[in-house]
Amino acid sequence: MTRIKRGYIARKRRTKIRLFASSFRGAHSRLTRTITQQRIRALVSAHRDRGRRKRDFRRLWITRINAVIRGNGLFYSYNRFIHNLYKKKLLLNRKILAQIAILNRSCLYTISNEVIK
Repeated sequence: MTRIKRGYIARKRRTKIRLFASSFRGAHSRLTRTITQQRIRALVSAHRDRGRRKRDFRRLWITRINAVIRGNGLFYSYNRFIHNLYKKKLLLNRKILAQIAILNRSCLYTISNEVIK
C-alpha cells in the first residue's frame, strides 16, 4: 500500500484560526485547541456586547438630557420632557437631544420651554 501524504486543508483551517487569535496572549495564540475555545468565547462576547453597547449609549444619552433639563431650575424631569415632546409631535431622538444638551444648552432650554407651553 502506498503512503498517503496529508492534505493542506486542515493546515489551512488551523492557520486561519491562528490569524484570528494572533493578538491573544500566551497559549491562547499558540495552541490550537485553546485558540478555538478562545475564538468561540471572543465571538460570543462580541455578539453580546453589540446589544449592550446600544443599551449603554441610550442610558448615557438619557442621563445627559436629564441632567441638563433638571439643571434648568424648573421642577421638570426627563420623562415629562419626552412625554411633552411626543405630545407636540417633535420627534427628536435621544442622541441628537444629548448632543444639543452638551454643545448648546440654551437651545435645549428653548426647546423645553416651547414644549412646556
